[in-house]
Amino acid sequence: MMRVLLFGTMSLAVVMAAALAAQTPASPAPATAPAGNVENGKKLFRQHGCWTCHDYDAHGGAGSGPRLAGRNLPWPGFSKSVRQPAEEMVPFTTKVLPDQDLADIYAWVRSLPPPPPVSSLPSIKQDNR
Repeated sequence: MMRVLLFGTMSLAVVMAAALAAQTPASPAPATAPAGNVENGKKLFRQHGCWTCHDYDAHGGAGSGPRLAGRNLPWPGFSKSVRQPAEEMVPFTTKVLPDQDLADIYAWVRSLPPPPPVSSLPSIKQDNR
């Protein structure tokens, strides 16, 4: 009887440890991005459909996706927002978008200049007749 109780307790402990290990969050993204290929990143941005929300040049799309171009996004935040988005964005797991591909997209986004300041744009005046 004692053996059965001991074996049952040990089995329960192993199962609980396995369950806790499965719930442990993944290690955070490294502080710096892996080296990325800008040209491949541009291709992958379009290939994976990022442009549908962020526009072809990553300047944001019609209110659905934020502007990425010209923003100095840190790698850990960028990586997490792609892997575990907080809003409506679909998560891109490493099966769909390997880490190197994500680093390439990040390199391309970081290479983009910011949009011109609003103050530099010509104003549109209405004719009030």
